[in-house]
Amino acid sequence: MNMKSLLVSTALGLAMLVPGTVLAKDLTVAIQNNLTGLDPTNVNDTLSQTSLRLIYQGLFGFDKDMKLVPLLAEDYDSNADATEFTIRLRHNVTFHDGTAFDAEAVKVNLDRLRDPANNLSRRSLVSMISDVQVVDDHTVKLILSQPFGAMIASLAHPGAMMISPAALKEYGSEIGRHPVGTGPFVFDRWSADTLEVKRNDAYWKEPAKVDGVIIRSVPESGARMAMLQTGEAQFVPNFPPELMKVVENNPKLEVTTSPSIVEYYVSLNNNKAPFDNKLVRQALNHAVDKDAFCKIVFSGLCTPADSIIPSGLAFHVTAGEYAYDVEKAKALLAEAGYADGFTADIWANSNTESLRAMQFIQQQLAQVNVTLNVVPLEAGVAAQRIWSIESADKAEVQMYYGGWSSSTGDADWGIRPLLLSESAPPAMFNVAYFKDADVDAAINGAIGTANPEERAGFYATAQELAWEGAPWIFLGVADLISAQTSDLSGVHMLPDRGFLLEDAAFAE
Repeated sequence: MNMKSLLVSTALGLAMLVPGTVLAKDLTVAIQNNLTGLDPTNVNDTLSQTSLRLIYQGLFGFDKDMKLVPLLAEDYDSNADATEFTIRLRHNVTFHDGTAFDAEAVKVNLDRLRDPANNLSRRSLVSMISDVQVVDDHTVKLILSQPFGAMIASLAHPGAMMISPAALKEYGSEIGRHPVGTGPFVFDRWSADTLEVKRNDAYWKEPAKVDGVIIRSVPESGARMAMLQTGEAQFVPNFPPELMKVVENNPKLEVTTSPSIVEYYVSLNNNKAPFDNKLVRQALNHAVDKDAFCKIVFSGLCTPADSIIPSGLAFHVTAGEYAYDVEKAKALLAEAGYADGFTADIWANSNTESLRAMQFIQQQLAQVNVTLNVVPLEAGVAAQRIWSIESADKAEVQMYYGGWSSSTGDADWGIRPLLLSESAPPAMFNVAYFKDADVDAAINGAIGTANPEERAGFYATAQELAWEGAPWIFLGVADLISAQTSDLSGVHMLPDRGFLLEDAAFAE
């Protein structure tokens, strides 16, 4: 045996002898949908965004309890009316390609993101910034066009993470296939269903305890369960609730549940008949049993929705109730001119949970003579057909089942992108194409002030009006479930369905 082999062998042997020793190896995470892209500023889904936390970081971020924490920024201050923010940056940070992280890099990133000509899907996070000023190498000043009390929370959203300016210059519009950030892992490979990253040994914090992370898309719930049981995967976020008992009975596995800020709904394209009729939209809300939805789709780990935002978000109010009432639903449909019902397509991602939800809604609406065609879509196809259309009149979607969460922890990031009339795709995510001047006024009022009491009043009005306008079939707020092997620590689900993997470690 040569000297190098002897040293390696000895080191491994000593590691096995020390109690509590951490074992370095790859972590495999099994998720339910494909990732849709690797440019954090231009992806719409939580799975893609949260996976990119491995590679990228923002000025601010969230800890495991979704509390705001500084990352590439050290601290900040603002003027009294929240129109100017001075942010002081961390020193001695470099991007994976060796480019220095500094104030100029922040300006390049924020100017790129806020420029409407770039058509980036996360532009609304910073659209209120009118100027980014470089004060010195490690200080930037943001000048806003109007007061915005949620500015720092918006910068903590994954969509505002920092990309190497050198990589942006080199790769341009192809940056989504060549990610270069400052995070704990360096991009290695991305295929149709797998993202692989390797440990960044030059990380500005302590290097990660695992060699690398593999994010693997496995839409079928039973297959993700099998991977966990065999050890092929060690962490399964968004774990299927119907399989919890299997995990609980296996001493080598652990399962965790926690509250979420994820609300599930069916958006109804308000531009298309019959969904352009509010009576029809209200009828469909009365035709779906929300308690049964929670029981069948999420095994009871779910609470029926009572507003357009979940109760875990600030500024939530109980906006009303659409009681399950088949006869009332039929009467409303008849009043709208659809006594004999109608036929429509419902779209969703092609994972087990979404299929079960669509089939449940199909059965519910059949009671009021509404025939639904269930159309499952692979995540990339869904992103293209729903979010990346050229204009509203080109939208083919009729009904879309999904869930949303505010990844800033603030009500703004749920209400504004999803319900403001100007937020229709491709600009943002109002896939219901909902237009209501009074709702718009309330939303704009809320983002135009930094006063919490004034924001609360505007948001209460927006919730009550939008609930009555029924752009969606409001369904429920589901708990979070994750499962992992018992030798794994340091992985956490966030209330928005995201996850944190930076501190992952395996016990020997």
